[in-house]
Amino acid sequence: MPTPPVFLPPTSYDYCTVQRVAGTQATEASDVVAAEEPLEIRLGYGPAGQREHRTLAITMRTPGHDMELAAGFLLTEGIIHSRAALAGIRYCPDVTKDEERENVVRAELAETVAVALPRLERHFYTSSSCGVCGKTSIDAVHAASCPVLPTDGPYVEAAIIHELPERQRAAQALFEQTGGLHAAALFSPTGELLLLREDVGRHNALDKVIGAALLHEWLPLHNVVLLVSGRASFELVQKAAVAGIPVLAAVGAPSSLAVRAAHDFGMTLLGFVRQQRYNIYCGAWRIRV
Repeated sequence: MPTPPVFLPPTSYDYCTVQRVAGTQATEASDVVAAEEPLEIRLGYGPAGQREHRTLAITMRTPGHDMELAAGFLLTEGIIHSRAALAGIRYCPDVTKDEERENVVRAELAETVAVALPRLERHFYTSSSCGVCGKTSIDAVHAASCPVLPTDGPYVEAAIIHELPERQRAAQALFEQTGGLHAAALFSPTGELLLLREDVGRHNALDKVIGAALLHEWLPLHNVVLLVSGRASFELVQKAAVAGIPVLAAVGAPSSLAVRAAHDFGMTLLGFVRQQRYNIYCGAWRIRV
C-alpha cells in the first residue's frame, strides 16, 4: 500500500519563559511547549443546489494533520464509512478572522451520501483529554457497523512487542521538543513503523492516524499493530475497531470496559507495554510467545 509520511516536521509548538529550580536556586530560561488550539469541524452535505453546512464538532488539538484528524473523526463517529463518501476536505474559506482560518476545516460529503440528521443535530464538544462523550455501551458501537476483525491473524512474535515503544519514541520528533504529547503509531506485524501521529489528546492522535489511513485508502487495517502512548480506554478500542485494527497495545493500563469491548470485538489487547514486559488481556492467540 502507498505510504504517507510517518510524521511531518514539528511545527506545532511554542516558546515560553520559565523559572528552572535546582535545589534552592532558580534561573530563567526559555522552554518549548506543545501548542493546543481549538479546531472546528464543519460539514457540508446534500444534493447539488441544496447543500447544507453546519458545525459538527469543536476539539482541542495540536495544530497539524488537521485534515486527517477531521477525516478520522468522521469515520470513527459513524458519519462516513468509506473514503468514497468524502468529496473533499480543506480549511474553511468562510471564517471572519484571518487568525482563525487554520482552526476551521470543512468536510464536504459526496452528494449521494445520506446523512442522519439527528446525529448532526447533536453538536459535539470534544476536549483533548476525555474523548467523545456519549458512547455508553458496547452495543451502541456494534450498531455503528464496525468491520469484523480477522480471525486468521495477524500473528506477532512476543519479542517484537517489546521493541515497539522505543521505535515509537524515536519517531516522536515533537515529543522530543515538548515532552507533552501523546502518540499513536501503526506497525507491521514484524515491527516496521508505518505511520505515527502526535497530539495533546490521545483520541486526537488516533483519529489522525485513522484519518491518514482513510485518505490513503488503507482501510480496513487488518494487518497492523496499533501502539498508543497512554492508557487504553474504551473510546480508543472503539476507534480501533471501526478502523479494523486487530491488535491494540498501550503503554499504560486498560480500563475494564476497554477489556470487555476488545473481547467482544475479537481484538487483541495489550497493556503496560514497557520495560520489556506487558500483559495480554484478550486475544492472546495472535501473540506468539
